[in-house]
Amino acid sequence: MLRFHVLTLFPDIFNGFLSESIIRIAQEKKYLEIRTVNFRSYADDKHKTTDDRPFGGGPGMVLKVEPIVKAVEEIKKEFPQAKCIALSPQGQPFQQAQAVEWKQEEDIILLCGRYEGFDERIFDILKPIEVSIGDYVLTGGEIPAMVIIESITRLIPGVLGCEESFKEDSFADGLLDHPQYTRPPEFRGLAVPEVLLSGDHQKIKDWRRDKSLEKTKLKRQDLFDKQRESNE
Repeated sequence: MLRFHVLTLFPDIFNGFLSESIIRIAQEKKYLEIRTVNFRSYADDKHKTTDDRPFGGGPGMVLKVEPIVKAVEEIKKEFPQAKCIALSPQGQPFQQAQAVEWKQEEDIILLCGRYEGFDERIFDILKPIEVSIGDYVLTGGEIPAMVIIESITRLIPGVLGCEESFKEDSFADGLLDHPQYTRPPEFRGLAVPEVLLSGDHQKIKDWRRDKSLEKTKLKRQDLFDKQRESNE
């Protein structure tokens, strides 16, 4: 079973996420356990302070080093091999390949940032993997944490109703997914491609591969070039 330990100042944000769809199913089937940890409880002072003004001046507040380090160290007493990941706009972009790799882990710690970010000593001490979900700014790391949890969870065998679903997703083979169609076969003059109705599995497979390449080249030239290089 994979366990996520999510360090956050706002654990209630996760309530809906944890109680719906595949995340709920994965927990019910004992494929997944998600523990939210409010690191405020690890603050030493009577006010349970978790942030303070930045040294050197500047706007906003910075997350203090002590509560987060103590919370992670407490988790690692029980789960010493836990992988530690910090959600940060300064991190490397999260990729499908990482989701595939990390699904093999037993314990993953996710550090959700807030305000102006983490005290740099958190990185010096804990040596977490820094991960970003895109070049934009969010209020905190909770939504990125959900992105990582879901992307990994759906890869766990038994979670999805159809095991082929994630194998044919966009990015599973480095390309965008092919166009998808369902009933009705025609709507407002737009018909489903005849090959998909032909019943010829090889032709359908070839068509989907061609369209996947075509869509990737049109929408994500970077992925198309990478795929072409890997085939050379």
